[in-house]
Amino acid sequence: MKDLHFDYNTQRSPLVIREYGRHLQSMVEYVASIEDREKRNKLANAIVELMGQMNPGLRNVDEFRHKLWDHIYIISGGKLDVDSPYPKPDLDVIRKKPMHIGYPKNEIRFKHYGKNVERLIEKAVEMEDEEKRKAFTECIGNYMKLVHRNWNKDNANDATIKQDILTLSNGKLVLDDDSNLDSLTRSTKGRRDNYKEGNGSKRHGRRSSGGHRSNKNRHRRKNRD
Repeated sequence: MKDLHFDYNTQRSPLVIREYGRHLQSMVEYVASIEDREKRNKLANAIVELMGQMNPGLRNVDEFRHKLWDHIYIISGGKLDVDSPYPKPDLDVIRKKPMHIGYPKNEIRFKHYGKNVERLIEKAVEMEDEEKRKAFTECIGNYMKLVHRNWNKDNANDATIKQDILTLSNGKLVLDDDSNLDSLTRSTKGRRDNYKEGNGSKRHGRRSSGGHRSNKNRHRRKNRD
């Protein structure tokens, strides 16, 4: 029995543009190796038409055809020498890796509040006007209480919020016992209750109108009888 030979993908050259597949890449490599320029041009145009069949609606759009010619040149690794209707792309620019943006290294002390709350507290600490600083801190506390409630599903204790503000500000922001931290949570709860009441009245109204129509129908049948 003859030894069987299997051609695995791991043994092949990597796919340059995966969306076109292995067979099309092999065709491009073959065309790039043809010495006859006229034949090479003819086959390259046929491959571009084949690539365009993947998006037939865009096949005749000039910008899209430019993209296809760029792709066939990229797949060939810059080896395809044909009379393209468009200038050849710069492979060095295409292959250049983008700059690494990096991730923020600053840790968030209370993740359920998020980084923006820490920035707001830093802004409040920098305020010189005491009344504005207090009002701004109360606004931050209102938002922290709303976020805490969404995260924990339980009503946040005002003492907890005030202590968290004290911790995040390194002891520089202190809220009084009479500070109001419920304006946001109350307004949100009010909108939710109004929405529920509105939906309930609509459903009740549909039932009522339906019952009224059924009573009228019974009254008409009784008169006919």
